[in-house]
Order: sequence, then structure tokens, then C-alpha cells
Amino acid sequence: MKQKEQKEQKAIKHFDVLIIGSGLAGQSLALRLADTHRVALVTKKTLEDSASAWAQGGIAAVLDESDSVDAHIADTLTAGAGLCDPSATRFVVEHSHEAIDWLMARGVPFTRDDSSFGFHLTREGGHGQRRIIHAADATGKAVQNTLTEQIRKHPQITVLEQHIAVDLITSSRLEVNPNRCLGAYVLDIQHDTVVTIGADHTVLATGGIGKVYLYTTNPDTATGDGVAMAWRAGCRVANMEFVQFHPTCLYHPHAKSFLISEALRGEGGLLRLPDGTRFMPNYDPRAELAPRDIVARTIDFEMKRHGVDCVFLDMTHKPADFLKEHFPTIYARCLTLGIDITKEPIPVVPAAHYACGGIVTDMSARTDLPALYAIGETTFTGLHGANRLASNSLLECVVFSAAAAKAISETTVKPAPPLPHWDESRVRDADEEIVISHNWAELRRFMWDYVGIVRTNKRLERALHRIILLEKEISEYYENFRISNDLIELRNLVLTAHLIVKSAQCRHESRGLHFSRDYPETLPRALDTVLHPYQHG
Repeated sequence: MKQKEQKEQKAIKHFDVLIIGSGLAGQSLALRLADTHRVALVTKKTLEDSASAWAQGGIAAVLDESDSVDAHIADTLTAGAGLCDPSATRFVVEHSHEAIDWLMARGVPFTRDDSSFGFHLTREGGHGQRRIIHAADATGKAVQNTLTEQIRKHPQITVLEQHIAVDLITSSRLEVNPNRCLGAYVLDIQHDTVVTIGADHTVLATGGIGKVYLYTTNPDTATGDGVAMAWRAGCRVANMEFVQFHPTCLYHPHAKSFLISEALRGEGGLLRLPDGTRFMPNYDPRAELAPRDIVARTIDFEMKRHGVDCVFLDMTHKPADFLKEHFPTIYARCLTLGIDITKEPIPVVPAAHYACGGIVTDMSARTDLPALYAIGETTFTGLHGANRLASNSLLECVVFSAAAAKAISETTVKPAPPLPHWDESRVRDADEEIVISHNWAELRRFMWDYVGIVRTNKRLERALHRIILLEKEISEYYENFRISNDLIELRNLVLTAHLIVKSAQCRHESRGLHFSRDYPETLPRALDTVLHPYQHG
């Protein structure tokens, strides 16, 4: 018994800053703080595994003399369908050049050209001009690789790979006031043990919620962990109904979650039906360069109208050398599947891509819970409104990592009370893990069918009914069996799905990414959907 207690005692760790998530937001923050703070960076797989690394297009920023902060803001507000917070939008855009300068100083190899600026800028849907700085067609990977190398070498950063956060530790649970975040319980997946990590400051940088849907461009790690943990800890969430479906995910049985960048349409790509007919000009004067919600909804409508499995993105009118130079990753990936994009169109379908809502934060990345911060896709900052403008997501990560670093550096906290160990004394090993995989599959299928691109009251009611049943099953499972990575993710996914559905039911209009057949009109006044755990728990 004493040996077991000593082993548990060793499992308690303490850091100045605990960052949960290792995408661009988490890594940027870690590097900004590491010279003055002891930082722990928790990641479910490896540092290289994140949605940030999958980002192809680039980062939107005001960099060229012909562009302006007001123009970028105007495009963001237009895409956001009246729901962007003007002050948050201005804050991010005004810091965009500074964010790119920071990445360049870190050595990110953005694509150069012979322009006066010196770097190639591309254009994507919803942007009035070229302002997307990129590294060929694998910007996220280039940024992530650059920062990851520096993270691994920094003596002040402890990287905990193959670790998944279970839940936040709050002083209220210890019956200590005032309430604040004290750290988190984290499952060491490889050793199947729960580690107690205390921290003066805890940051959620857990990414998105895409795996709640059957088809997604997100990696397997995008299971809504941050949103779920923050909600359970008493934080508000907002605008969860606005899930962006990327219009063009590669449609192929062997191409799991492979995104076909919006930059292809920015460089002249045309969407066609299987018979070669273009259709976007019939729906929007901006055609293929309309905002993502319009393009995705149009593709969904055309697929259902014609009974086809996909549509096609045609780049064959562009020179082959141009495509190979600007889109080498997409060209190579398609070629391995027998698709030569220089000679034939690319089969594509919409897929869940980005959550515009999330944990409510202020401009310093603070949540409702003192000592808990959130950055990146897991947050609601007010920037994205009802529909995120292309390539504003990576920008948000870098800008708010700087804001969070400043706030953390300027904040002192009182010593924390002793933290309790994770209690497994009343649970046993799971005997039917098949329950988890079946519940996961059921959830993702009905969320796709009932809470997808087009919604109705009846579909939302059906989804909520199934979610409540799943929550009961999962809660019972969680209380009686030892936790696993799959159980933690499923628990978070079901709660995230519940929040998406409740938010969708609260919105009696169609706006941006939320389209309801029962409420097809847009109300004259744009309001955020804010859920409070003490009102909707």
C-alpha cells in the first residue's frame, strides 16, 4: 500500500503554465512564455499531430501596401454574416502583420516571389484581394515543423506526448474559495495512469470538434475536449451552432479527411457537375469565390438535386507547371490515388471543417474561470461570427497566443492548496469496450444526418433525443470503469454534440453556417447564442 502511495505521489507534477494542446496556438504560446516560465505542453499524440499541421491555404494578414486593415476587417465582417464582434475583429487584424513578423523571425519558410513585398500572396473565398501568405500548399505543416523543432530543444518546455486531459481541477471541487483553475488530471495513454498536474495558469488549446461528424477534414484528435472540459468547469460557450463545412474535401475511398485547399479556387478553380456543367454562377455573383457557407450549401443542394456522390473541382485550364509549383502536396496526394489534377478534375464533397463558436474568452484569452485561458479553435472570441473568413484561423491562433502570454506574464497567483490524486478506488476494468465504438459511430452518423449543413426542428429534436440516451450510457460507463483515451474522447464528443444542438435550437433564423428550413429568413438583429452551464446544465 505504501509503495502504491509513493508511486501516486510521484505522479503529481507542477508547472507555471500548463498548455493542453499542441497546435499552432499552443506551441506559439509555449515559445512566447518559455524563457520566463516553466511550461508543460500536453498533446494527445505527438507534437506533429494537429489540425494546424493540416492547414494548407495560409494565413490572412495585411501585408501588402495595396491592402488595408479596414479592407480585411470589411471582408471578415461580410463573411461573418453580421455576427462578428467589431472590436475583436479589429484587434486581430491590427495585429496580423506583427503575427507574421513573429513567425518569420522564428524561421517559417513562407513562399517568396519577386514582388515588392518579397513573398507570394494568394487569394481565397471571401477576400477582396490577395492577402494570404503561405508556404506552397502546406502552410500549417511548414509552420508547425518550424515551431516543433524549437519546442523540443527548449529546456523550459516539458512535452508530454501520448497524454490526454481528463478534466480540469478547480478549487471549488476542493471546497476552497474563491474558485479558480488549479491544473488538470491527465491520462498517460502509454502507461495507462492518470497524472495530476498543478499549474498557476492553465490554457486550453485543444482545437476543434470535427470528429463529432461522420465526414470531416479534421484529424482524429478533434474531439471537442476543451469545450467539454471548460463547460464542466463552469465556463460559458457561445455560437456552437456555427460549424463550418469546408466545400471541398477530396472524395475518394482511400483519402481520409484530405482537404482540397480553398486556394485552388482562389487561383481559378471551377466547380462542375459530373457532366461538366458549372453551377456556382447560378447562385452567387462571386461564383467559386463566394464564402464557404454559400459554396458548401450549394454543393450539398446540387448533389442532392442530381443524386450524385460528389462534384468536381476543375484546374485543368491552368498550366501544369503552375499547379505542380503552387500545389505540390495536393498534386502528389491526388496522383497517388490515380488523379492527375493537371489533366482531370478533382472529386470533392463538403465536410465538417471548423467550429466558429466555443469557450467564451476576452481579448486576453481569459475564460470565466480565473487562471484558465483558452486560445485557438476551441474558443469564441467574436472574430468569426456566423462564418469564418478563409485563413483567419491560423492568424487568430498567433494573435491570441501573444495576448495570452502578456496576460499570464502580468498575473500573479496565490499558492494553490494540495491537489488530490485521481481516485480509481471504486472502478473496475471495462468489460465491453465495443460499447464505446458503437456509440461513437452512432453519434457521428446522426449528427451528420440531423445537424449538418441544412437543419430542421424535427432533425434537431431527433438528434437531442439520441444524445440524451448516449449521455446516460456514457455517464454510467465513466462512473464504473477505468477511463481510456476512447472513453474520454467519446464523453467529450457527446457533450459537444449536445451543446451544438442546444445552440442550434436557440437560433430561430438562418444565418451564415446555420441554415434552418423552418426559419429560412435572417432576423434584422444579429445576436450571439450564449449558453451558461448553470442555466443549461
